[in-house]
Amino acid sequence: MSDETPADRFKGVLTGASRAIAHEPEVEVSWTADAPSQTGKTFRVPMPGRNLPRAAAMEARGFADSFALRLRHHSEGQHNRQAPAEPVARSCYDAVERVRYEALGANEYAGMRDNLDAATRQRLGSDAITRASNAEEVPIQSALALLLRERLTGQPVPERAKQGVELLRPFIEERAGADFDALADSLDDQAAFQSLSLGMLQHLELTRAEPMDQPPDESEDGEDQDDEQQEEDDGGETGQEQQPSDVAADTSEGEEQGESETQREAGDQNEEMEGGEDGEEGMLPVRPNRPWTDIPDSFDYKVFTSQYDEVISASELCDEEELTRLRAYLDAQLKGLQGIVTRLANRLQRRLMAKQNRSWDFDQEEGLLDAARLARVVISPGQSLSYKIERDVEFKDTIVTLLIDNSGSMRGRPISIAAISADVLARTLERCGVKTEVLGFTTRAWKGGQSRESWLAGGKPQHPGRLNDLRHIVYKQADEPWRRARRNLGLMMREGLLKENIDGEALLWAHQRMLGRPEDRRILMVISDGAPVDDSTLSVNSAGYLETHLRKVIEWIERQSPVQLVAIGIGHDVTRYYKKAVTIMDVEQLGGTMIEQLAGLFEED
Repeated sequence: MSDETPADRFKGVLTGASRAIAHEPEVEVSWTADAPSQTGKTFRVPMPGRNLPRAAAMEARGFADSFALRLRHHSEGQHNRQAPAEPVARSCYDAVERVRYEALGANEYAGMRDNLDAATRQRLGSDAITRASNAEEVPIQSALALLLRERLTGQPVPERAKQGVELLRPFIEERAGADFDALADSLDDQAAFQSLSLGMLQHLELTRAEPMDQPPDESEDGEDQDDEQQEEDDGGETGQEQQPSDVAADTSEGEEQGESETQREAGDQNEEMEGGEDGEEGMLPVRPNRPWTDIPDSFDYKVFTSQYDEVISASELCDEEELTRLRAYLDAQLKGLQGIVTRLANRLQRRLMAKQNRSWDFDQEEGLLDAARLARVVISPGQSLSYKIERDVEFKDTIVTLLIDNSGSMRGRPISIAAISADVLARTLERCGVKTEVLGFTTRAWKGGQSRESWLAGGKPQHPGRLNDLRHIVYKQADEPWRRARRNLGLMMREGLLKENIDGEALLWAHQRMLGRPEDRRILMVISDGAPVDDSTLSVNSAGYLETHLRKVIEWIERQSPVQLVAIGIGHDVTRYYKKAVTIMDVEQLGGTMIEQLAGLFEED
């Protein structure tokens, strides 16, 4: 009798179907309780449950179908070659490409169309378009994708997103309605489709046209680039001021002024690297290229109200039963990475223990015989300086704090890897006698929460400062044994926990906790995947308000504080903020990078 469950049989069928659609015999499908994702030929789709309810099964099929169509009809290299550098434009460019390859399947197979529709509805559950009450709150990439999907497949906009789409429909159809028809004729040709997509983005004033008809003369390259950059500096890119979009787009406007040519080129490269990272809830964390010299000395960061902020233990945000279930899910994720992360952790432990235990003074007149000097002793028994003496090494009492970004854009694989790495690192450091604290930061609500309600009730005073309710989470206290706190790390897997991120205040909070510790050495490691983003605050203050505060906090800690600060950026260049920093493009590198960074700090004099 077979031990195979209905879910196992369903996964087998799903894998076979995905291989057939993708024309790839090596496709593998696995379940996830997190956001669906694709890594190469491995698809992670939502677990439909033991009884395989029809709606959940269709969602799983829809995501598997979408990933298979992407594998078959999409070339990532070709897609990236012409991708626009502007973050909002890049987000739209990516969204319409998914509409293209999904439309190829939906138009050919009715069953696949229904599955893809179920997956689309599921995605919208975490999209800000479903909560938008005015055009400024609608993520333009979501509205554009749904309207294009409507035109290419004939499927109506899902009910939950209809209100948000209708807010932007006149704007999009007026400027890009003709482009939709041309795109419909180019579904089978990715190159032609993406070329038309770029034209559509220009019509929507999300990006500006670049002369493509003649290759530039090599001797005039520098001059052309200078002219083009000057045009940007003079405000030539006016489209973003006119297009309705989410507030995050504003941070990319007018921020290149006063930079040298070298800084501008570096900034352009960074924007291209960052453009493909879509944030959750339709919000794209944008890292403006504003140099530190542009930050006014008179900048004054303030908080409208801290009445609704909270510092809370992870165990208080979740009941014991759910926390146990989430931890079990995290343990299941840990199995796939256990080998490599454990090897790296053991390497770190050996380094730390070696520094703690002993060292040797060589070329001594007495002590233990130095084997390296054995030949000298045989040849000349009276020769001195052939011995070594073991001496104790003073190892600084140390605390390490991991401050993990719990924003919506970390949802999925990044937050899973961050939790797993924090778990392994806490265990390793505890074995070495190093205290470890694990903290997280997010907000209590989207769009401002009770702080914004108080601001509205107070008559909307100008320049209120930070306008959201902070939530700072303590996953593990420094003096708490790992075995007692291990279950808390599962909370990062909880749906709905990850919201917006206000990094500057989180950094100050973690720093202040460290200053109260008795340890001689204090190391603060920040793990983040984007700049500070909070819609409510940015909508009523200057575009760079939160980012400027973060820069000032980092500079103050690095110059004046006894705390050693190091940062790891996931998919975003954090070296422009932190002096000691590293950027990783694949979250699978996180565990090893954390351990290597810590090992480097411990080996410093």
